[in-house]
Amino acid sequence: MAAKRIFLIHATPLSMAPIADAFRRLWPEPQLLNLLDDSLSKDMAASGALTAELKERFLALTHYAEGAGADAILFTCSAFGEAIDACKKAVTIPVLKPNEAMIDEAVASAAHITLLATFEPSIGSMLEEFRQAASHAGKAVRVKPIHVPGAIEALGQGDQAQHDHAIAEAARTVQHSEVICFSQFSMTTAAAGAQTARGLPVLTTPDSAVKRLRALLEG
Repeated sequence: MAAKRIFLIHATPLSMAPIADAFRRLWPEPQLLNLLDDSLSKDMAASGALTAELKERFLALTHYAEGAGADAILFTCSAFGEAIDACKKAVTIPVLKPNEAMIDEAVASAAHITLLATFEPSIGSMLEEFRQAASHAGKAVRVKPIHVPGAIEALGQGDQAQHDHAIAEAARTVQHSEVICFSQFSMTTAAAGAQTARGLPVLTTPDSAVKRLRALLEG
């Protein structure tokens, strides 16, 4: 049987290594193909909103991946949920938002959730995704977001230790929560430190996404 072709669509290069690592650990068989357009995150940050033009660019990337023989598409940037919902409707192959598997996992296991984010524009769309998931599950869920300033900038400058330290320190401040969720794929390296700092389970988007894709394509 031919290996599944999974297209990974990135809005920042910082997401590429974490998702590749998750596939190596959890499902190494698929052929992974990467599409990177880091103007998406820059233009989103500059505009402060998900514009119609940005949504069209997401649709163009989705159609390109489908035309290139993708068995599934995984987006890896968490600030674009509404655009990815439109992409899901535009093609017949599975299209996965970066957060949806982790959010479903969190909502199923906890009523009090803390969301740590290093890219602040992602918080609004992720809170809406949590609201929708909780409504679909028929559960009352409280999600407290915490922005970790400076972490993603440190990672972009190659300082992973400072990035991970900042996230662990933010995790240490978490109160009245049962689980910590990471907003960005690029935060994965800080999971162990955050769990040690606070003693709570930490869910990451790459691991949850890979497990969901495997269930969709092999199940």
